[in-house]
Amino acid sequence: MNTPSPHTWRPALRAVPNAEPEVSYRIIHGYRRAFRISGSGPALLLLHGIGDNSSTWSEVIPHLAKSFTVIAPDLLGHGLSDKPRADYSIAAFANGIRDLLSVLDIDSVTLVGHSLGGGVAMQFTYQYPQLVDRLILVGSGGITREVNFLLRAATLPGVTKFARAFQVPGVVPALRTVGKFARPLTHHVHDAEDLLRILSDLPVPGNREAFLRTLRAVVDWRGQIVTGLDRCYLAEAMPVHIVWGEHDSVIPVSHAHLAHAAMPNSRLTVFRNSAHFPFHDDPHRFVALVEEFVASTSAHVFDQARWRRLLYEGMSDRALTGSDWTRSAVLDAMGSAERSAT
Repeated sequence: MNTPSPHTWRPALRAVPNAEPEVSYRIIHGYRRAFRISGSGPALLLLHGIGDNSSTWSEVIPHLAKSFTVIAPDLLGHGLSDKPRADYSIAAFANGIRDLLSVLDIDSVTLVGHSLGGGVAMQFTYQYPQLVDRLILVGSGGITREVNFLLRAATLPGVTKFARAFQVPGVVPALRTVGKFARPLTHHVHDAEDLLRILSDLPVPGNREAFLRTLRAVVDWRGQIVTGLDRCYLAEAMPVHIVWGEHDSVIPVSHAHLAHAAMPNSRLTVFRNSAHFPFHDDPHRFVALVEEFVASTSAHVFDQARWRRLLYEGMSDRALTGSDWTRSAVLDAMGSAERSAT
């Protein structure tokens, strides 16, 4: 029997009646923070990517909420959260997540970070390891330089004028139509609908400025300027699962193998026929993966003595796994004079 092409069909999760969480708000440091929260049980925190918002998790939240207390915030500058002229570095986002969890009286979480949210999740784990039970990285930023050329181009002067083109009536619907027709033809536009959904929000007052501030904090015309590879060895006792789409055209799947090699004892799952949003392409599998990972691992317990020892000894190339090429690529990425980590 022939299986429908994943570029024209994807398995949808059956709706859960009355399970879609409403957006809630808290004022922290004078800024409104929006978030979705649903379910009960161990805390599961979902972090979205750049220009996106917590609604990107809408299909999986009700199903994950059967087993977890699911919290999905809109990062500052995104979605329904405030968009001030502020610090949009990954360290600042990590601090904001810590404050939100404190306000919600949540002591520890399993972190799920997508794209930019993956970089924030790694930074949060580095800054507050005592608050993290497990770490799941999905098409994560913050590994090494390569990133889609459109994001690199968006950091250049004059891009604001280009972004205003999305304000012209009919432009975004036309691009969405082109994306739907082109999607079956090539992997490179597999994420077109999601990316256009994000771009269509840029004309909203404040969104464009916050997007560019966030982007320029992590990307320049040469690529990503932030990496967590040099600190991955600190996660040796942390349960980590790396999830990627085989045809990710935003952040290449090679980054998944670099992170897997640099993170001792991590798991790696690559979704075939998926791209930058594997939790959209195959939500059934994604929900099952999260549930199985949590069920099969014990929550991380922070050990100050171990942390001190690891920092003192530093990373050894003997701790790297994978092929010779992968090990060499990790060391090259960490040895680059241009790398930058907070």
